[in-house]
Amino acid sequence: MRPLPLPLALTARLSPVAVLACAGWLLSSGPAAPPAAGHQTARTPSAGTSAAAPSATAAAPTYTTAPSPCAAVPAATLKSLVPGAGPAGKEIPSTDTKLRRTCSWNALHGYDYRWLDVSFEIAESEQEAEKEYGQRVAEKSGGGAVPGLGETAYSVVGLTTEDEQQTREGVVLARVANALVVVTYSGSDFETREAPATDEINKGAIKAAKSAVAALDGDG
Repeated sequence: MRPLPLPLALTARLSPVAVLACAGWLLSSGPAAPPAAGHQTARTPSAGTSAAAPSATAAAPTYTTAPSPCAAVPAATLKSLVPGAGPAGKEIPSTDTKLRRTCSWNALHGYDYRWLDVSFEIAESEQEAEKEYGQRVAEKSGGGAVPGLGETAYSVVGLTTEDEQQTREGVVLARVANALVVVTYSGSDFETREAPATDEINKGAIKAAKSAVAALDGDG
């Protein structure tokens, strides 16, 4: 699975607080004009208070680090999805393991080959994760929603043929707050040169995705 890094840059937005100063006998000689309807008067900061402060405090993101993807899928699930693969898996190098981590399992069992990737990606905000989720879903067609998985989830299965060998691949993308869970599950039969059924690959990818989503909160 190719890494699809998120554009993750946090920009602090500060809005200045106006300070009213009254000085000089010329300004104090006339009556003060009343504030315009619907507007609040600016308040002078009290002693010891900074004259500039954020207008609003941004909500802290739900997730700040990516959990271990190699611990996200139970051993029994891995055994059923990737027969012959070790439960430890192999974590793929990442440029920032706080924001993106991927684990991979693959094995040839007889003539059947299976491959499973599980990725966690942490965005700076829920809005950024929602935007990224929408962009990725738009890039894939022929899939559908997965009810009850995260806050929103989508799955799609595709078939490719290379040198008369079929491979079927299922992708599940789920969003939970500011985190994305991406699962890729594929299979081939090197004896018949055919691919596993669509239903098998789709259900396997969704099963792994459910475990990964649970692992976000340490329940996997």
